[in-house]
Amino acid sequence: MTQQIKDVMTKQVHSVRRDTTLRAVARMMKDHKIGAVLVTQADGSLLGLVTDRDLVVRGMASDRDVDKTPVAEICSTPPVKLDLSATVDDAVRLMRERAVRRIPVVADGKPLGMVSIGDLARAKDPSSLLAQISAAPPNE
Repeated sequence: MTQQIKDVMTKQVHSVRRDTTLRAVARMMKDHKIGAVLVTQADGSLLGLVTDRDLVVRGMASDRDVDKTPVAEICSTPPVKLDLSATVDDAVRLMRERAVRRIPVVADGKPLGMVSIGDLARAKDPSSLLAQISAAPPNE
């Protein structure tokens, strides 16, 4: 039986509005021990995705003011995304094609979850090193 993305995705996602500052996003990542945050429009629809690497490379290393720069200026947009009806195989294919490690899962344009390469490793090959690393608690 084909695994559905809704069965393996992370359902608890964190999102911020497009005008949230880079510092506020970084604090959210630190507080929740996460490496990616969804960026939304005022109506809750998905605008993009920002990672900890984006904050460093597109934000700090580009001399942006972390207290004034809105996250919409550095997030990946339009984001690669999957519909809730997608399969795990769809996610694997899309990650390969687009060279991404995380994909937001949406319904009617609004984020419901996110699937990561680690989620897929745990679903497809639970004994793999990547699956084991992904299941471990984050470093402090």
